[in-house]
Amino acid sequence: MSLKDRVTEDMKAAMRAKDAARLSCIRMLLAAMKQKEVDERIVLDDAAVVAIVDKLVKQRRDSIAAFQQAGRTDLVDKETAEVAVLQGYLPERLGADELAAAVAALVGELGASGPGDMGKVMGAAKARFAGKADMSQLSAAVKNALSTPAKG
Repeated sequence: MSLKDRVTEDMKAAMRAKDAARLSCIRMLLAAMKQKEVDERIVLDDAAVVAIVDKLVKQRRDSIAAFQQAGRTDLVDKETAEVAVLQGYLPERLGADELAAAVAALVGELGASGPGDMGKVMGAAKARFAGKADMSQLSAAVKNALSTPAKG
């Protein structure tokens, strides 16, 4: 079953269970998916759905930070619940050590050396680790790998 089909099935299950908060979040995700399909005249594959979910999770986390500064715990709770629902559609994330090792291997494959190759490595890393790593963690791992002299 594709991820898109799973989201649709989860929406039906949330309707049956009368879980309004979950249903609202899933409908928001489906609307974002449909918008992308209409705008780009494509049919989304699992990778594209994961990218959309990633973007929505990032938006929610940014909102949580803003709401915490404003002291709006009611909205923080709502956004936190949405993040929990959305993360159910993301593949398992790589740990920090796994990510660092994978990025180091990628840097070696590309023959990159020094901070000047950051763009080249990030382009390849984004494609390879889409949905498997948080982009801010990925960026930090790439910077670290490029600043560390190669062992050999």
